[in-house]
Amino acid sequence: MLVSWHYKYRGSPMDQIDPRARWIFSFAFLVAATSTWNSSMLAVLFLIAVIWYSLGRTSWKETRRGWTLVLIMLFTMIVVNTIITGGGAGGVVPEGGQLVWPEGLRLFGKLLKPGLTVDRIWFALCQLMRIGGISMFFILIPYTMDSRSYGATFSKLGLPDKLAYTIELAIRFIPSLARSFSITLDAQRARAFELDDVKGGIVRKIGRIAPLIIPVTMNAILSSEDIANAMDLRGFGQRKRTWLFELKYHWWDYAVIAFGLLIVAVSLILVYGYKLGAFTVPPFFYQLFQ
Repeated sequence: MLVSWHYKYRGSPMDQIDPRARWIFSFAFLVAATSTWNSSMLAVLFLIAVIWYSLGRTSWKETRRGWTLVLIMLFTMIVVNTIITGGGAGGVVPEGGQLVWPEGLRLFGKLLKPGLTVDRIWFALCQLMRIGGISMFFILIPYTMDSRSYGATFSKLGLPDKLAYTIELAIRFIPSLARSFSITLDAQRARAFELDDVKGGIVRKIGRIAPLIIPVTMNAILSSEDIANAMDLRGFGQRKRTWLFELKYHWWDYAVIAFGLLIVAVSLILVYGYKLGAFTVPPFFYQLFQ
């Protein structure tokens, strides 16, 4: 059985926007955000993302699992890979620069020289605005878009029906797998299976997970075969198909698409026409560390 993300109708402005317009606007924002490292441009784009995300009227309780993954990714990319090691700033931040602690940092009685520069801290802020803005756009989709619209949306955007339905199945795969895992875990616990108090080494712990992994994996394989057989029996892909979920553009959908294309056009003109997409640190930020 296919399930979907925790979508529910909220009566928000996001529920009134055509899914096609939302995907077009989201990818337009993605192109604009990834085309520049200019902090002013990223700040404007981040503000647009915050306004767009607020239109969904989602709560932290609903989206906390998705944001947990995003925060882990942000911590790894920004704190570890940029601020601590500096590897994420390679090729964008110039070598050298003003040190945050030029005389070193005394920690637990020891003098450390981490080599952290002002440029890397500002680059971390730019990374936060870029990745955070993109995340707000795409993390909103599964919680505010009707799961019945995925296949129809991609088909109406010009993709072949087979590819459109494949994308829909891929989007539904994670919640379907989670549901299967939950059912299997409950069934095994009813048979006195315990996973919380497992003693022994790593091999023993992996062995204890087998009664969960094997049924879930086999169920996923069998479900995919059932879906494929059902589609073949109905002649899926033999000719252009119709979709039960109907989509219709309104004037505000055209306005959203036009605004997305305007963002892309302005960003590309500023980046490639006026050469304003390079990474720079404003003078006031240097003065904060003097």
